[in-house]
Amino acid sequence: MDIVKKIRNLAKEKDAIILAHNYTRPEIQDIADFVGDSLELSRTASKLSSRIIVFCGVHFMAETAYILSPDKMVLLPDIHAGCPMADMISAAQLRELKKEHPGAKVVCYVNSSAEVKAESDICCTSANAVDIVNRLDSEEIIFVPDKYLGSYVSKVTGKKLILWDGYCPVHAMIKPEDILKLKNFHPDARVVVHPECPPEVIDLADAVKSTSGMLKYVKETDAEEFIIGTETGIIYRMEKENPGKKFYPVRQDFICADMKRLTLEKVLSSLEEEKHKVVVPEDIRLRALSSIERMLM
Repeated sequence: MDIVKKIRNLAKEKDAIILAHNYTRPEIQDIADFVGDSLELSRTASKLSSRIIVFCGVHFMAETAYILSPDKMVLLPDIHAGCPMADMISAAQLRELKKEHPGAKVVCYVNSSAEVKAESDICCTSANAVDIVNRLDSEEIIFVPDKYLGSYVSKVTGKKLILWDGYCPVHAMIKPEDILKLKNFHPDARVVVHPECPPEVIDLADAVKSTSGMLKYVKETDAEEFIIGTETGIIYRMEKENPGKKFYPVRQDFICADMKRLTLEKVLSSLEEEKHKVVVPEDIRLRALSSIERMLM
C-alpha cells in the first residue's frame, strides 16, 4: 500500500482531519482535507467533530488550532516547524513594551505565539488587520510582531502605530528590482504581493493581499499573468484552480524552510504514533482565546 493510501486509511480509522497551509509541499496539499491560511483552517477544524487535527503548518498555527479546539488532539507532524517571525517577540518583551505605553491597545498578528496572543488585546490576520486597527479608538496602538504588515496598516489607516522590529525573513527577501526585472519580461502581468513584504515592494504592487485574498484575486481578475510576491508554495494551488493562467514567483528561492519540513512520511508517523502533540496551558489558552474572539466579533 502506498503512503497516501496509508495516511488516508489511518486518518479515517482514527477520526482525524488533515489541514495544510497554502505554503506546504504539493503532496501535502493533495493529502489534506482542507487547504488554506492558518486561521481559516483552525476555524474550520473547530466546527468539525473529528477527534484529531493533524496540522501541516508551523507551531503557532497548531497552537491556534488547540486554542480554538482544546477538546481535540492537535498534532504537528514536525514539532520543529516554527516561525522565525513569531519567535522575534516573547511575552516578556511584550510586557515590557506595554509598560512603556501603559494606555496603548495591543494588536498582535496571528503569526505569534499563544503567550503573545495572551498578552494582547486583540488578534488580527493579514486579511483583516486594517479593519481591526480601524475599529480601535485608542490614541496609542502597539502592533506586533511584523513591522512591515504594521507599516502597511499604518499607511492605509492613517494611524500611527508603535511597531515591533519583527518581520518574515522570507518576505523580507524581496527587493523592488526583483519585481521590476520580472515586469520587463512579463509587462502585462499583475503584481500581487503579501503585506508582510517591505514597503518599497508593496509600492510596486497592483494588489496587496493575504494568501486567501491572493487566491480570490487571481481567480476573479481578468488578467492572464501574475507576478506572485509570497512563498512559492501557493503557486501550486493557484495553477490547480486557474488552468490557463500563468504565475511567476518573484524569486525562485522564495521558500519557507519550516513549511517545507512537512513531508508525507512525517504525517504518517505522527498519525501512527499520535506524536508531536501541541498543547497550550489552560490559563494562557483562555487569555489567547479572548484576543482571537475579539477579532471575530
